Amino acid sequence: MRQIVLDTETTGLDPRQGHRIIEVAAIELCDRKVSDRTFHRYLNPEREIDEGAAAVHGLTLDRLQDEPKFAEIAPALLQFISGAELIIHNAPFDLGFLNAELALAGLPLLDNAVIDTLKVAKDLHPGKKNNLNALCDRYFIDNSHRTLHGALLDTELLGEVYLAMTRGQESLLGEDLAEHHDDGALAAGEMTRASVRVLRASEEELALHAQQLADIDKASKGSCLWKQLELPA
Repeated sequence: MRQIVLDTETTGLDPRQGHRIIEVAAIELCDRKVSDRTFHRYLNPEREIDEGAAAVHGLTLDRLQDEPKFAEIAPALLQFISGAELIIHNAPFDLGFLNAELALAGLPLLDNAVIDTLKVAKDLHPGKKNNLNALCDRYFIDNSHRTLHGALLDTELLGEVYLAMTRGQESLLGEDLAEHHDDGALAAGEMTRASVRVLRASEEELALHAQQLADIDKASKGSCLWKQLELPA
């Protein structure tokens, strides 16, 4: 499965008021692993940047004067995200800006499938803070270097947050099981089972397993099913 974690920085809050994208970044996930393919551009918005927005990302119009305009980089961006599922935090915000920019450039609007990680986080942690900093703290992801918002840094952090939020407990043991089956032993009609060799866990392995369960239980606020099953009847 190919997914793209995407983020933008903008001159303000509303594209309907003429605000523009000034930075766009995307990183690729293939089968839930970060690849080495990224897309990152700063953009000349051709307008002033609101003071409040500049305080968030630290970008100024002077800094962006020599950067390309969105229409110039749009074909490369569309090619990079083509066919991929998009992972975006507060997706309506970024999609609204991206589609407004595409419309100005006379290009088709986005039709990618989208996962809104803000919605995912709210479903998992109702009533809690679910901004990117809060999620990094909740899932023990180091964001100490995030002094300002930046699209590339934020996509990297969001990728880690998304993988942590969506790591099902069953995947810890079964994620790659299919890769280890011997296809020859599973031929149609072949029902004979080979004898199974049982290898008992060592004391060190049992201790590591117990620590893994403790980490999952802490991250899930006491909701680790395996820990509950280990309780005495």
